[in-house]
Amino acid sequence: MLTVVLSGLRARWASFLGGFVALALGVGLLATMGLGLSATLHAPERSPQRFASSPVVVQGQDRLTLDVRRGPETVSVAQRLDRPQPVDNKLLRELKARWTVTPSGGPDAVGVDAPAAEVRALVGDRAQVLTGDERRRADPDHDRDAEALVGVNALLGTSGGVTAFVSVFVVASTFAFAVALRRREFGLLRTAGATPGQIRRLLLAEAAALGVLASAAGCALGAAGAPLLARTLVDGGLAPAWFTVGGPAWPFHAAFWTGVTVALAGAVAASRRAGKVGPTAALREADVDADTLPLGRALLGMGLLLAGLGLLVWTYATDPSALLKRKTYTTLPMLLITGIALLSPLLVRPVARLLRLRGAVGTLVRENSAASVRRTAAVAAPVLVTVALAGTLFGSATSVTRAKGAEGREQTVAEYVVTGPALRPVTAPAGAVVSPTGPTSVFVRDGDAAVVKYGARAVTDPTAFAELARLPVVAGDPRDLDDRSIVVNEEFERRRVGETVEVWRADGTGPVRLRVAAVLALGTGDNGPYVTRANAPGSVPDRIDARGGGTATVRALETSGGTVRTADAWADAEHAPSGSPQARLGMVLVLGIALVYTVIGLANTLLMATSVRGGELASLRLAGATRSQILRVVTGEATLAVAIGTLLGLAVTALVLGALGAGLAALSAPVALALPWTTVGAAAGVCATVAITASALPAWRLTR
Repeated sequence: MLTVVLSGLRARWASFLGGFVALALGVGLLATMGLGLSATLHAPERSPQRFASSPVVVQGQDRLTLDVRRGPETVSVAQRLDRPQPVDNKLLRELKARWTVTPSGGPDAVGVDAPAAEVRALVGDRAQVLTGDERRRADPDHDRDAEALVGVNALLGTSGGVTAFVSVFVVASTFAFAVALRRREFGLLRTAGATPGQIRRLLLAEAAALGVLASAAGCALGAAGAPLLARTLVDGGLAPAWFTVGGPAWPFHAAFWTGVTVALAGAVAASRRAGKVGPTAALREADVDADTLPLGRALLGMGLLLAGLGLLVWTYATDPSALLKRKTYTTLPMLLITGIALLSPLLVRPVARLLRLRGAVGTLVRENSAASVRRTAAVAAPVLVTVALAGTLFGSATSVTRAKGAEGREQTVAEYVVTGPALRPVTAPAGAVVSPTGPTSVFVRDGDAAVVKYGARAVTDPTAFAELARLPVVAGDPRDLDDRSIVVNEEFERRRVGETVEVWRADGTGPVRLRVAAVLALGTGDNGPYVTRANAPGSVPDRIDARGGGTATVRALETSGGTVRTADAWADAEHAPSGSPQARLGMVLVLGIALVYTVIGLANTLLMATSVRGGELASLRLAGATRSQILRVVTGEATLAVAIGTLLGLAVTALVLGALGAGLAALSAPVALALPWTTVGAAAGVCATVAITASALPAWRLTR
């Protein structure tokens, strides 16, 4: 068996080349992503900076700890505060009376030159006592390194998932089409006495050999590509400057065995199909596409399609805000893509027959595409993947960003908006209305089982805020906001006007009971809650809305130290349709992976398919067709297959964007859907170029 397998690989190396390259590239990408993920699991250890010379640090509490119910038991849940609490003055006096105390830039922490055990005995639970490396927790943004890796981790995880999905897709498609082209060979083997089990074992052995060789090559690619990935992430601003990869061996083991598994999984369905072929039937139908959609494939495709549609509907009905998240519109389309790709043989023939192409060339293109369903579907499938990912990724991201921009612009009637990290107070000129707001947080119990931290806005002047803001009010009136009330959104468990909400402030003080003054629609996620400055300790304005007063208002706003813009310019700058450069780089990375695989799949499929059409093309020459006409027929078939794949990809995009639009409407947010025609067109253009080239070259050689 091994001799037959190796001989087959040598004899048909061209048909296995595409699968080998796709699998090696997939394993290389998985190894690279795994090395990157391993580097994100732990931020580098940094020495304390703020209190480097103090052996002990006493810091105010930086967590809000509350008891919640978990089944029959009560457990403590901690939520991080916006900033640590100040050290109690009484405790500070006690520390100074016994030891040398070193203050450093704020009331939240002090250094103490004393034995740690004695300090803990004195402090008790009134504050935190930090020693050794824990002293880093007193540094500004001490966990910024860990937070910087969260986005990198999400990006690499998503990219790894897309890589695994597309590699399985391409490898399985390649094996299935290669088996379809080898039906005559299998028929001859069956005639010579080979059993169905031997045929299946032959194909699985070929897949295993291919998987081992390709996975080994992929691991070498991963080792070389991991440093390049790290530099790309750092240069693109996605990762901190210190980010590097390398070290652990588990990513190589995971990638290698995943590659072997993918190769075997891709060959299983094809081997079962090949084993069912009888000798006489194989010889009779060797050049005819019959039984192009077996019952098992049809049921699986329909199940995945219905599951994808059901998940869209369920997400819209239960949590429409999830449709706005990148994780949802990156992963959910994969079910739809796989389902439609499996059912594509049902769609190829009707779509091809609907075309009314003129002339002999057009007739041949239409009839050949309709007759060679497997070939057409095998070309359309990878195009479907690329176009669908391009449309859903870029379309959803652009639509969400546009909706946020439109929502932000609709919610203010200000003429000018000032933004900056810490704005100075501004005196409103005569005839002007000025409303500063700043970021804060509130903590609220969600039933008895959870404590939720909400990002809120602190209003300096409720009267001015109510005059300039146009919030999506569901009930109540924001003008009733005062120091004893709160404006909530529909996420809150208690959200009826007049009800009392028990909240803890951003510094952990509380609880305070605030009356619900108004309830806002959820929108894209930035609608409230709102509290006054009295309930937002430590909040500093980072935005000032202003209206009226003419040029005097502009001059006054310039003294705030922020960027002064018109409201329209502010909305355009804060919510650019292209999104942040980091987010766009991440989407380009994911789409690039899909596009590379599509190129490999298209080239491999069309090179194999066209190379075995020598007899057909020779018959056309004998019938009077010119070489140019034959080339137009072959490239026309490839172009038609790409067009079918593009239409199917656009159908997936329409489903996802339609659900997104319905979700935005359900959230009372502006519906501003955008289909990225440029990106989709570029992806389809690359696919068409590769398909035409990969079909024209062997056809040119066969018609010499």
